[in-house]
Amino acid sequence: MSTLDFGVLVGRHRKYFQTGITRSIEWRQSQLTALRTMMKDHAEDFYAALWDDLRRNRADADWTDVKYITSEVDHVLSNLRQWMCASTITTPLVLTPAHSYVRFDPLGVSLIIGTWNYPVMLTLSPLIGAISGGNVAVIKPSEVVPMTAKLIAQLLPAYLDPDAFSVVLGAEAETSALLEEHWDHIFFTGGASTAKIVMTAAAKRLTPVMLELGGKNPAIVHSSADLRVASRRITQGRFGNAGQTCTAPDYLLVFKDVVRPFLEHVKKTLIEFYGEDPQESPDYGRIVNVHHFNRLVNLLSGETIYHGGQHDRFDRFIAPTVLVNVLPGSPVMQEEIFGPILPVLEVNSVEEVIDFVNARPSPLGLYIFAEDPIVTEQILDLTTSGDAAVNDCAVQPLVHELPFGGVGESGMGKYHGEWGFRAFTNARGVLNHSTRLDVGIRYPPYARHKRLREITVPS
Repeated sequence: MSTLDFGVLVGRHRKYFQTGITRSIEWRQSQLTALRTMMKDHAEDFYAALWDDLRRNRADADWTDVKYITSEVDHVLSNLRQWMCASTITTPLVLTPAHSYVRFDPLGVSLIIGTWNYPVMLTLSPLIGAISGGNVAVIKPSEVVPMTAKLIAQLLPAYLDPDAFSVVLGAEAETSALLEEHWDHIFFTGGASTAKIVMTAAAKRLTPVMLELGGKNPAIVHSSADLRVASRRITQGRFGNAGQTCTAPDYLLVFKDVVRPFLEHVKKTLIEFYGEDPQESPDYGRIVNVHHFNRLVNLLSGETIYHGGQHDRFDRFIAPTVLVNVLPGSPVMQEEIFGPILPVLEVNSVEEVIDFVNARPSPLGLYIFAEDPIVTEQILDLTTSGDAAVNDCAVQPLVHELPFGGVGESGMGKYHGEWGFRAFTNARGVLNHSTRLDVGIRYPPYARHKRLREITVPS
C-alpha cells in the first residue's frame, strides 16, 4: 500500500467506527473469537515464522507468543461483559435526586506499532485490548522480523473484520507516514529513541499515547536468597530469546558474601540448560540481525568474562555470557543490553542497592531474590519500577490480571487483561440529574440559604 493511501485507509476505519457497530459486546466477542481461531488454525505457521526470524524454539513460542495470545483471549472473553458494565458512583446530597456512573467508551481509531523481539505477543496483545474496548485499529508489525510480520499481514484480514482492522507492512517511511495521520490513540512498543519520535508526532494533534519501552532492569540477589533457584530463574529470564527481552534482568546486584557460590550455580545452570556448546542447543536463540550482533560484541570489549563470550557473526550467535568486576561507568552499564550478556556487580547492603537503583532511570522490571520479607518490602517501598517480581523475573507479563507497563523512561500506561480494556477506553463520567426536584440552594441569591448550604454543600 502506498503511503499516500493511508489517509483513505484511516478514514474508512473511522467511518466504520462511527456507525457504532464495534460498541456491542457481540461484535467484540466475535472478533476476539476469530483471533483465537486464527492462532489455533495457524499455530504451525507461527512456530515456523518465529524460528526463521529468531530461531525461537517451540516451547518458548507457546509460552510467550502463540498460546499466550489464545490464553489472553480466553481471559478477556470470560470477563468482558463485567468490564463493560458501568460503575455506579455516589452522588452529593445537594444534587438529589440524581445518579452518577462511569461508562467505558471506545477511544476510536488506534494505531498499534509492534516490535520484533516478541512479534506475536507484543503486536496482538495490544490488539486484544483494542478489540475488547470496542475500537478499530491499524496494526504495524516490525519489519525486523519479516516472516512473522508477513504472516500477521496475511492472516488478520482473513479472520478479523476488514472494515475495522488493517495491517500495514514496511519500515521507517511507512511508520512515519502513519504517524502523520489523525489517530484517537497510539500504542507503541519499542525503544526510547523511537518513542520520542512517536510522542512528537502525537503531540501535533494531542493524541494520547501508550509507550511500552524497556530499560536496565536490576535483579538483586540477597544473602538470604535460595541461590540455586535464583540462578535457574535468572538464567532463564536473562538468556531466553538470547537475552532479547524487555523484561529480562539487565544486570545483577549480588551481595558480596554470596557472589562466589551464586556464580558457580549460574555456570552450572547454563551448562545444564544449553550444554557445553550452546550453539548446538535447539533451545537457544539467535541475535535478530548483524547490526545488533555487532553492537553486543562491542559491549564485551574490555570486560572480564566469567563464563561464555564465544560468538559467531555468520550464525548471529553469541553464547550466554556472564561478566564480573563490572564498573558502574562501563559501556555495558549505560544502556539496555538487549542480548545474552549479564553484568554482575557486588554490593554490601540493602541501602547500597536502593541508592544504586534510584540513581538510574526507573526500569520496566525490578527483581528481588530474597527469603527475608523485610528486605523485600524495604526495596519495594524505596524504589520505583514499572513492574516487579519477588524470587522470579521476566514472567510477570504472563499473569493476565497484572497491569503490565513501565514508568518514567521505561514507558507510560498499563495493559493486559482488564488493564488493556481500560487502556483502550475512555472512562466517561456521567451525572443523570432528575428534573422532578429542583432545589433552590444551588441558585443565587445565596444568602437565602446560607445555613443550609453550610450543611449540604461539599467543601
